[in-house]
Amino acid sequence: MALDAAGHQVRAMTRKPGAYRGVGEPVRGDVHDGDSLVPVLRDCAAAYYLVHSLDDVDFERQDAEAALTFAHAAAEAGVRRIIYLGGLGEDSDELSAHLRSRREVEHLLGQAGVPVTTLRAGIIVGHGGISWEITRQLVEHLPVMVTPRWVHTRTQPIAVDDVVRYLVGVLEDPAATGRTFEVGGRDVLTYLEMMRRVAAIQGRPLVVVPVPLLSPRLSSLWLALVTDVDARTGRSLVDSMSNEVVVAEHGIRELVPFEPMDYDSAVLLALGERARQKRSA
Repeated sequence: MALDAAGHQVRAMTRKPGAYRGVGEPVRGDVHDGDSLVPVLRDCAAAYYLVHSLDDVDFERQDAEAALTFAHAAAEAGVRRIIYLGGLGEDSDELSAHLRSRREVEHLLGQAGVPVTTLRAGIIVGHGGISWEITRQLVEHLPVMVTPRWVHTRTQPIAVDDVVRYLVGVLEDPAATGRTFEVGGRDVLTYLEMMRRVAAIQGRPLVVVPVPLLSPRLSSLWLALVTDVDARTGRSLVDSMSNEVVVAEHGIRELVPFEPMDYDSAVLLALGERARQKRSA
């Protein structure tokens, strides 16, 4: 919608174009099928790559193969730029499998010669996003919460509207071509602080009981029990929650200058969008 509003012609690639209800022209394509990609990428100046396979048991291999297939198809079709939304995290850290996969995808997307612009983000706050839904549903379902060590990890959440603004902004400035940027919201918070803020905004009680030895496997099973996130996806995300994800490089603020919203404002927007969708259902 934001690309359309900015005056760009949009093709929305999906495996089920008949079910697509967004803006732009729906076209059928599958990132695992190179033959399906070249026709839909042809005549496109830029392509956004917003794909991951976290719910697959072998997501690292699946994501690597998909990225390489997409890279070669984009080169064959004459695409001039790829824009990718990846994950924050210091390369010097012992990154989780999820974040390592995001880094690998960044690299593979550029293997066929098309310049890649990467935005690395941490928690994206927006209705329907997996990480946001974990936060919201934990607060909604558990007035008393047993928490593992990862709730004390710092992160820099960002509103989905601000991510979209950056994604559109880097398309419109040629200086962004081939560069990697880190994006985050106004606040740096621990996961526990995020949950406490959501509870306060909703007027819900939240009592926290720390259990430092709760393993990643038990944490993922716990998430699957009290949220609608499956255990496999939950385990991938829990592993990533041990990595601090805070913006260290601020080059994007010069290229796309605006003040990102604070966490509470992002939460209110996400809750408002959820309420609107429930009313219209």
